[in-house]
Amino acid sequence: MTTTDDIKAQVKNLNFYYGDVHALKNINLSIERRKVTALIGPSGCGKTTFLRCFNRMHDLYPNNKYEGEIILFPDNINIISPAIDPIEIRMQISMVFQKPNPFPKSIYENVAYGLRVRGINKRQILDEKVEKSLRGAALWDEVKDRLHNLAFDLSGGQQQRLCIARALATDPRILLFDEPTSALDPTATSKIEELIIELKTEVTIIIVTHNMQQAARVSDYTAFMYLGEIIEFGKTDKIFTAPSNKLTEEYITGRFG
Repeated sequence: MTTTDDIKAQVKNLNFYYGDVHALKNINLSIERRKVTALIGPSGCGKTTFLRCFNRMHDLYPNNKYEGEIILFPDNINIISPAIDPIEIRMQISMVFQKPNPFPKSIYENVAYGLRVRGINKRQILDEKVEKSLRGAALWDEVKDRLHNLAFDLSGGQQQRLCIARALATDPRILLFDEPTSALDPTATSKIEELIIELKTEVTIIIVTHNMQQAARVSDYTAFMYLGEIIEFGKTDKIFTAPSNKLTEEYITGRFG
């Protein structure tokens, strides 16, 4: 049974607007601590829009508006409140994007970037955090002898794991993945999936994926979204084997979307 101690974030009556467009409609959802929650649904249903509410990415563009709350525990703060600094939220809730996006810097400086932004410049601390984060992203053994090479020298799969290491370096409380394997080959995809399963022992994860098999493999909970609403949410096994909603069943069996 889930208790309040198990909840990392509680979404309450969340609405989101791009200008006059009502993109997310009255979303209520609990994100369980140290579990993987997958967001699935057809293109344009609001998955990425919902994901980007968690780290206030929408604040980067004008005329976007949030209503409702996303309460982060144990602090009990509403992360979409105008009183909360979005930059601080992005330090605590890291995001890995669809395509690898390393900075035009060395492997080392990519990982150290967020720490330097926080004013951490002591070499010993940076060295330890860089190594720990690269180990956490299952990349250390592949790059330890070339940390000062450009990140662009890495393969696509390695670049994505570098982006995961960069996200881990600031000790995030939630890690967001927006279709993290859609640009990768099957081997690199498999490595990222294994990594996600390992990482949930340390951090709460929310992943947007179009790949139903991926959602089934890596997630503990799944939310099916359609037209800006959550149609069904529950344990992944149940959603995929015995969905309660006809629309969920039709989507999972490939009859639409």
